Amino acid sequence: MKRAVSISIGSSRRNKAIETKIFDQPVLLERIGTDGDLEKAARLYQELDGKVDAFGVGGAVQGLMVKERWYVMHSVQKMIRFVKKTPIVDGTGLKMTLESKVAETIEKELGGYIQNNHPASLPKRSFVAMALDRWGTAQSFLNANYECIFGDLMFGLGIGLPVKSENQLILLAKILLPVVSRLPFRWVYPIGKAQEMNTPKWEKYFQWASVIAGDCHYLTRYMPNRLSGKVIVTNTTTAEDRSIFQRANVKYLITTTPILDGRSFGTNMMEAGILAAIGRKEAVDYAKPGNYFQEMQTYIDRLGFTPQVQEL
Repeated sequence: MKRAVSISIGSSRRNKAIETKIFDQPVLLERIGTDGDLEKAARLYQELDGKVDAFGVGGAVQGLMVKERWYVMHSVQKMIRFVKKTPIVDGTGLKMTLESKVAETIEKELGGYIQNNHPASLPKRSFVAMALDRWGTAQSFLNANYECIFGDLMFGLGIGLPVKSENQLILLAKILLPVVSRLPFRWVYPIGKAQEMNTPKWEKYFQWASVIAGDCHYLTRYMPNRLSGKVIVTNTTTAEDRSIFQRANVKYLITTTPILDGRSFGTNMMEAGILAAIGRKEAVDYAKPGNYFQEMQTYIDRLGFTPQVQEL
């Protein structure tokens, strides 16, 4: 059996291991959280390097893909410094392919629930927590002519300024990412126990939107108590996360990765699972991807992966 391991700096309470089949190849998908301890994560990578078939970087990213430019997250590189043999991915392969189908899925599956100029529908408005981390999702809404607000300054830096266009996002990336990429990762993303806190913020943007998209930890940390009728697009959801959204009166939950044994794993876990199943040995270089994203799209199509819609 192949083994793919996501080592996460998130909460160990979310640990999970399941056996599944990918391309008819038995694969063990295993998520191990270190409760915010980056050095513990680094040592686990060292211990398992060469002993498992693929690694996922959980609760962090190796970098950010903005359009076709890769910005390395230098603050995360120390955590993966010991990985020399096992291919390691952070979910970018799925964020740039599978997540680009989100708006298309909403249009196909929700039967006009999101539609401009119709009294029985919600307007095409999306609030994307961190577009620079989910470029495929952001592009999906822009291409589908949604009115968009991107919360990168809010969620990343605590600055209450909305970003509203692709050009603004690209400019933001050029100005901020060379600096932000060197900050301690915990300054820009909730890790460890911070993932379990709810401190509502930016409520007017949550309420303005019909569709709210982003990493589940961002959403559950900052969302208000009521989101009546909203559509949530996220992943890495557990049964507890679904209960949180249900209590907030969310109408639909869309997970961009498949539901396996009651939960959706992160994009990093699923990308690592695919690499383990196909037996890839060479390293993945997002900065120089070659045909990697095209190949990943082919694998996703063969597997029939699409965003999953659940009515709450």
